[in-house]
Amino acid sequence: MDTWLVTGGAGFIGSNFVRAVLASTPHRVVVLDKLTYAGHLESLAGLERDARFGFVRGDVADRATVEAAYAAHRPTVVVHFAAETHVDRSIDGPREFVRTNVGGTQEMLEGARLHLLSLQGPDRARFRFLHVSTDEVYGSLDATGRFTEETAYAPRSPYAASKAGADHLVHAWHETYGVPTIVTNCSNNYGPYQYPEKLVPLMVLNALEGKPMPVYGDGKNVRDWLHVEDHARGILLAIERGRSGGRYNFGGDAERTNLEVVEAVCDALEREAPPGHSDALRAKGIARYRDLVTFVTDRPGHDRRYAIDAARARADLGWAPRHDFAGGIAATVRWYLEHRAWCDAVQGGASARRRQGLGTPGATR
Repeated sequence: MDTWLVTGGAGFIGSNFVRAVLASTPHRVVVLDKLTYAGHLESLAGLERDARFGFVRGDVADRATVEAAYAAHRPTVVVHFAAETHVDRSIDGPREFVRTNVGGTQEMLEGARLHLLSLQGPDRARFRFLHVSTDEVYGSLDATGRFTEETAYAPRSPYAASKAGADHLVHAWHETYGVPTIVTNCSNNYGPYQYPEKLVPLMVLNALEGKPMPVYGDGKNVRDWLHVEDHARGILLAIERGRSGGRYNFGGDAERTNLEVVEAVCDALEREAPPGHSDALRAKGIARYRDLVTFVTDRPGHDRRYAIDAARARADLGWAPRHDFAGGIAATVRWYLEHRAWCDAVQGGASARRRQGLGTPGATR
């Protein structure tokens, strides 16, 4: 039985990927996760009953932890999700993003290099290190065009810069040391188990409580939206069929402005949880969810548009998204309505849905 080591597997995309691996393959999965504010064992609930699942709490930026994980579990595949991911938080506190996203990736790559030296024959041939990245490394698009795997990097936020640095390290470890790596860059994900600081769950939970639904700037910033289950399936295919040293973009072919996404959430909530049935909303005189939409000060350096060209993933991996945006958003809203206990468990302190990233003087650290 092959062992797959999945860093950041208690986070949003990572936990969905772990569930997909255990549901569709015979492999053993060991999750290595620090359990920061955005990583929670609640997102892996139930998997402990599967004998193929294991969990190690640890920091990818800690060399001893990484070396111990490679030595103990001797993985055939490493899937590296672990990262600080929220752009707003990176504006206020970039140091942790550099430490985890750049330093943590370097430690995982160096661990892979040393681990690879200990493998022989078929085990060595099968080994893969897949690094999960983002379309934000490419910067901002105008009204036309899409990002391809050949698009020059132009990151504009501390988060994007830290992920770009990590991508370059992965390429360097492949070219210099022969580590068989794959890099995937995805568009905005949505779906179950996403921490409530991100747009879709933030809008759902604020709306249910009758709180303002904040939209940055004019709401016309465009993102390509990809359901997390489609993304997880793409990563699986990249491991199975991808070329060593290759790169693959995953996008949902679902460009929407931020305002359009928020309005889609409102419309789904109108069907699933009509405001007239809520004591909290009636007490505030809220007749429809769209009345809660509030335009707020934009994020510094807010990229105007992202769009992914996933032609290579379609041609080389046989991948295509299966979720359309309307159906995916409706199902996602329904999931959060049905999993309020999970939402309450993971939010913790008051900072979960507090506005961040305004670049306040003295905020960076």
